[in-house]
Parts: sequence; structure tokens; C-alpha cells
Amino acid sequence: MNMGNLVEKIKKKEAIIGIIGLGYVGLPLVIEFCRAGFKVVGFDTNEEKVEVLRQGKSYIHHIPEEKIKACLPRFTPTADFSKLSEVDCIIICVPTPLNRYREPDMTYVFHTGKTIAQYLRPGQLVVLESTTYPGTTDEDLRRILEESGLVAGRDFYLAYSPEREDPGNRDFSTSEIPKVVGGINRESLEVARAMYGEIVAKTVPVSSTRVAEAVKLLENIYRAVNIALVNELKLLFDRMGIDIWEVIEAASTKPFGFQAFYPGPGIGGHCIPVDPFYLTWKAREYDFHTRFIELAGEINAQMPYHVVQRTIEALNERGKSIKGARILVLGVAYKKDVDDMRESPSLKIIQLLEEKGAVVDYNDPYIPEIPRLRKYDFRKQSVPLTAENLRKYDCVLVATDHSAYDERFLLENAQLIVDTRNLIRQRSEKVKKA
Repeated sequence: MNMGNLVEKIKKKEAIIGIIGLGYVGLPLVIEFCRAGFKVVGFDTNEEKVEVLRQGKSYIHHIPEEKIKACLPRFTPTADFSKLSEVDCIIICVPTPLNRYREPDMTYVFHTGKTIAQYLRPGQLVVLESTTYPGTTDEDLRRILEESGLVAGRDFYLAYSPEREDPGNRDFSTSEIPKVVGGINRESLEVARAMYGEIVAKTVPVSSTRVAEAVKLLENIYRAVNIALVNELKLLFDRMGIDIWEVIEAASTKPFGFQAFYPGPGIGGHCIPVDPFYLTWKAREYDFHTRFIELAGEINAQMPYHVVQRTIEALNERGKSIKGARILVLGVAYKKDVDDMRESPSLKIIQLLEEKGAVVDYNDPYIPEIPRLRKYDFRKQSVPLTAENLRKYDCVLVATDHSAYDERFLLENAQLIVDTRNLIRQRSEKVKKA
């Protein structure tokens, strides 16, 4: 196998890129490779998504249709995985969730690996981008792919490059974020670097796929632990009568040695609530107990319960019981200005409120309805945010601080506001922080 052949093909933009999983990670990669002049085949098992993309439309809020339409001359979305044999480079961008026991659910990655093995041919590059535990690429995925009869590092190239997507972040696009790359051998690393080097400003080579896998985990464990720290301080400062938001704002003026993290109703998204537990699970093989990670997980997981308790207390102060109370939750996306509900703490809050007997509606300008989900089955539709509607509710609970939510409008029309995001800066008897 001559590494130079594929590298030269990549540099000439003659290589065909195959991307498996056309979601928040895969679709931005499609756009960047098409923009760079490559032909791209996008694979997804969801035929409805495939058809939407064929029509030049987008199902992700922060990815405008114009970008999809611009790709179509070079982009072929498909649910036919036999076309994997036609591409030169295969990038895997499938989900890696946790199961009910908070252990890695590798179903999507392993099933994808088995599918690739059916069509794998000599000289292809396979790169895993899904967040996972160290050893996934060079142990598990390698073993599955070699069921094809081909040997990784000899007959095909195998690498890992962690995704660093931050949906809705306007400061950094995919092409501007440095790309960490690790290969199972030198040749795999160089081919993967050559491919990513065509679409990103900088590649960061590391010594192995395990190091690259660990990089992604460190990035998100760092965030999870620090968010847990400020969440715990918030609970303490509440009892002490101190505003955590004012404390963070003042501490942020220090030009060194401090980075601001903010409390909230819990953590959500595809990374922070999930990724740390991939390392926790893998650590058991080494008889190691990851105390910081597990403690951070416990603190963050308790925040929705704290929010519900604060809501009950706020209602009680007004002589209202939680049972039968009408509550409007503002925002079910896991963070502001995105249409992503994955692991959103808002969903847990709704569940807990309803278990207490509350009548719960929601509003989210980016999510018109909550369909049946893996953990929840609410089947709710977003309520229009009008003055008349706001006045109907005993409590308005701010769970996501979307830019569309106007502080003055809420203060003028809501009877009671429980604010988990510091959206309401003005001091008011109507507002309770949670």
C-alpha cells in the first residue's frame, strides 16, 4: 500500500470523501469538504434526513439552507451504504450515548464498523470522530474492520480525530478550530493529516489514537468539573444570601489565573453530560476510581432537582401549591440559540414538575415540538410567547436564555419568574434565582 498515492489524490482534490452520520458533526464536515473542492458522499440511516438534504434544505437551525444548496453539485446524500466502496476516505460521525447504567453505548460505532467492513477495500482511510474511551479505535474498531480480511496499517489506514463542534458558536467555524489527529501508525497519521489539512487551518498530530481519544475526554471533563464547581458554589451562596452571578462577574476582572464558568439548571448537549463517563467506565479496567469525574456528575445531575425545589418554594411564598400550578418552561434546548435538545436539563425539569402534579407547557423559538425521545415522551408543542399567554401561568421558569427572550417583556407580564440562567438582571419581587 503506497501512502503517497492517497495523499497525492487528496492534494489534487480527486479523493472522494465519505461521511457517515449527517448530524451536528457530520454536516459541517460535508460543507467544509465541498467548499474545499471535494466530492462528498454523505451516509445516514434516516432516509427522511437524506431526502431533505437532496432538496437542498437543512434540518439544523444554525446551518442555513444556502450552505446545503451550495454543496449539492458535489454532495450526494444517501442511505445506500454499498457506496462506501466508491469513496477514498471514510469519516465516522455517529452518536456515542450512555445506556441506562451510565455506561458507554457503542452500538452505533460498532454497527457502523461492521457495515464498513462489508465494503472496505485496500487503500482506504477510515477515521473515527465520535467521542469515546481510549482504545476504541486501535482495539475495538480495528478488530471489527479487520473482519473484512484486510489488515489495518497495512491494507487500509485507520485514525482518530475528535470532533470539536460547538453548535451555534459564531466565533469559531469548523475550519478555524485546530484538528487533533492520531493514527494507529505513522502512515495512517500522515494520510489523515493530509485530508484534514485541506479543510482546517491547523492540524495537531499526536502519537496515537489513544492520545487523541483522551484529548477529547480531557476537554469535556475539564468543563464538566468546573461547571459542577460553580453549581455547588451557587447552592452554598444561595444559603449565604450571596449572588453567584455577581461573584463570577467580579472574579472575571482578574486578568490571569481565572476562567469564568457559569451555573445553570444542569448540563446538556452531546458532550459534557456523556463524555466524562466514558473515561470513568474505562478506568475500571485499571482498578482506578475517578472521584472528581463522578462527584462532578453527581452535582450536575442534581441541579434539575434543585430548580424544582426552588420553584416549589417560590410558589409557596405566594400561597400556591405545586400541585395544579400552571408552569411555563422557557427553553428546552440545552443552550441558548440552538435547536438541540440532547440531554437537555429542561426535559428532566419538566418530568419532575409533572410528577409533582404541575401542569407544564413550554416555549422554545427553535423547537416547535417535543417528539417522543429516548428517555421522555411528553408530546408537547411550543406555546406562543404572548403577553396574554404569560399572564395565564402561575410561574414562568427560565431554563434556557435564548436571545429572543426579552427581560422587560417577561417582567411586565409574568406573575412569577424562576430564573436559572440570570436572564433577568433587574431586581424584582417577581424574580427568584434558581
